[in-house]
Amino acid sequence: MNNKLSTGTSVLLVVATITILAIGVIGFGLAPIAPILLAIGMIMIVARFSGVSWQDSQKALIKGVESGLTPLFLFLLIGSLIALWLATGVIPTMIWVGFKVLTPAFFLPTAFVTTSIIGTLIGSAFTTISTVGVALMGVGTLMGINPALVAGIILSGAIFGDKNSPLSDSTNLASAISETDLFAHIKNLMWTTVPAWILTFIVTILLGFGHHVDAAATHQITALLPQLEPTWWTIVPLGLLVVTAWFKMPAIPALMINVLVSSVMFLTQHAITTWAKLLVDGFQTTSTNPTLMALLNRGGMSAMMTTIMMVMLALALGGLLSGLGILNRVMAPIVSHLRTQRSIVLATLVTGIGANFLVGEQYLATILPGQLFKESFKKAKLSPLALGRTIEDSGTVINYLVPWGVAGSFAAQTLGVPVLEFAPFTLFALLSPIMSFLSAMTGIGLKQDNPDV
Repeated sequence: MNNKLSTGTSVLLVVATITILAIGVIGFGLAPIAPILLAIGMIMIVARFSGVSWQDSQKALIKGVESGLTPLFLFLLIGSLIALWLATGVIPTMIWVGFKVLTPAFFLPTAFVTTSIIGTLIGSAFTTISTVGVALMGVGTLMGINPALVAGIILSGAIFGDKNSPLSDSTNLASAISETDLFAHIKNLMWTTVPAWILTFIVTILLGFGHHVDAAATHQITALLPQLEPTWWTIVPLGLLVVTAWFKMPAIPALMINVLVSSVMFLTQHAITTWAKLLVDGFQTTSTNPTLMALLNRGGMSAMMTTIMMVMLALALGGLLSGLGILNRVMAPIVSHLRTQRSIVLATLVTGIGANFLVGEQYLATILPGQLFKESFKKAKLSPLALGRTIEDSGTVINYLVPWGVAGSFAAQTLGVPVLEFAPFTLFALLSPIMSFLSAMTGIGLKQDNPDV
């Protein structure tokens, strides 16, 4: 099946796919769903004329979707959890505390540090974004800070935490692909993650000092605070997240436990029919204040359906490009001509970034360059640790900047800010591949292959 598409045809399909997505999403401002569907149809038809059976194309498409079933189910759980945390006062309490503790000048760096710590403890950027991130988004928005900037900073911290946590799926995946020890892999990541984190932190401080809240906004915030009633209950679900992470529980059972416990709390004061509607349709505040309505009316499984549709189509597209051998056909001639350590690292970074925009799936964008360049790293006398770090610095973090990517579309839906708006402010994700490239250019932190070390 994989040999029926020529290199020339594969290149044309990749170029055509990029063109369709770029014109549709950027040129016409369309939601990615329609352009992705068009690209899928185009690939299947061209593949059929090239000798690939409909059955083979369908198998590749389905296999791509199957690879993302875990995040798709996570989205439903997270939608339910957001609704429950709003209804039981967890997120309103965090927003209330944020107003009491944070000041506009220090909000951005504090938000960045907070999400970095929580992300590291939990090991999941998705969970960090959908819990603490939602609360911080509310605080920053009411302070009058640009929502795109707030979202970018929240994401930067969450991505850093996810990338450096031994509990993270993506970090474990990169370690497994590069065949390295997990903690040695995380230690080696520090050569690029620490500089990227420090630069992001400095920028958040500078941006924060330039912001102030006028008298009218201060009065509005003061008036809203009494309507965000704090509750002791907040400690329980937040503590559960830390406990389940401590015991290295996978994301689905960890979130399921939190949903069940939060449901019990909700049902002590509401009917079961109200609970069922909440899980599906999300939370609706009784307040008529437009600011509170915009802040709190969210969550529910139905709110995630657009994101789920987009992700399924992106996974299907990735399945076709990978399963039909299109990406391998395009990359094989390039890989065979790489000789220097710099060129190999740069090509791996570019492949990881490009794969994110083509297949829209974080794991595939990590696996593909890892498989393609593993032998190249060996021939260039580069340590497998260098490979693991390079695929993390591109394949893992860039997915949050892709409008049709699993991570990007989830973040946009959860935080309420389009990807193209928060992408320029997601500094850690932007700086990570740059730091990796600089490491390759200077040789600083570029781990060489030494069997004795």
